[in-house]
Amino acid sequence: MRWSDQGVVVDDGALPGLGKAGLVRSVQTPEFEGVTFHEVLAKSALNQVPDAANLPFRFTVNTFRGCTHACRYCFARPTHEYLDLDAGRDFDSQVVVKLNVAAVLRKELRRRSWTRETVALGTNTDPYQRAEGRYRLMPGVISALAESATPFSILTKGTLLRRDLPLLRQAAQKVPVSIGISLAFYDAELQKAIEPGTPSPKARLELIRAVADAGFAPHVMVAPVIPYLTDSVSHLESLIAALADAGAAGVTAFPMHLRGATKPWFLEWLAAEHPALVRRYRGLYGRGAYVTPEYSAWLAARMRPLVERHGLSGAAGLRAAASAGAPAPGPTPEALTLF
Repeated sequence: MRWSDQGVVVDDGALPGLGKAGLVRSVQTPEFEGVTFHEVLAKSALNQVPDAANLPFRFTVNTFRGCTHACRYCFARPTHEYLDLDAGRDFDSQVVVKLNVAAVLRKELRRRSWTRETVALGTNTDPYQRAEGRYRLMPGVISALAESATPFSILTKGTLLRRDLPLLRQAAQKVPVSIGISLAFYDAELQKAIEPGTPSPKARLELIRAVADAGFAPHVMVAPVIPYLTDSVSHLESLIAALADAGAAGVTAFPMHLRGATKPWFLEWLAAEHPALVRRYRGLYGRGAYVTPEYSAWLAARMRPLVERHGLSGAAGLRAAASAGAPAPGPTPEALTLF
């Protein structure tokens, strides 16, 4: 990390581009062993997404940079390199916290130029990762958006969202609110190996049920599907059935992307835990970040009847743009989109 005059260089947005924010302090606490939180005062909260990203929204808010979910496949890992941190362990353990994000957001939403376009939360790192329990940034963000009549969507793996369901219900009386849950694992042992910092599949299924009971239509990102590990009929059938039983309104699935520094980080784990798959991955991903078109088509054909059988193909889906490689909350006319 570059330090200058007690400042830390951070990227105030979800996309590449350095900006400076004042460092308040760096904190380590017993309940987050091995994690350092760099508390900063951000200069901006709203991030405008370039048109070239081809996403179904143009504005995002990110309360954190880095994520203790520690997902091996996380597409956002390379963004930590803009902080002069590595995309592996630093991404998991060096977390930038935007202490004033709600206050800055309120100011930005009061601008005459603000047209109240939908704002997406959870497009870079998870706003409901464990640190949200300590910092409580989301209530202020939700309130700011609702009070300014700005629609918003949330995508998360974090069960901390349950804390804010009453506030989200209040917000939904003023503006459209979309809630998406990410759950790609039914096998808890495999989930713990690849997403060690995330809530268990059981806990996330309970979250989906709570979101549905609160009056929302939870959409589930079965993403990423990890080739040769989570793409079997038995695994997908068990997961889709459990999602339907929990009250999911629809699902979207797509294969794992491995962009930039994420690729060697994931393949290092694969070589250690599943060495027999390394050669198959070389053939599947070649020199790029995405699976072959043949695999995508094969996965779509496998998923479609499962989704239809469990009645999850009728709701509008969430689309993930292949060009960005990121799960992206936002409505599309398709219930099942695979890349």
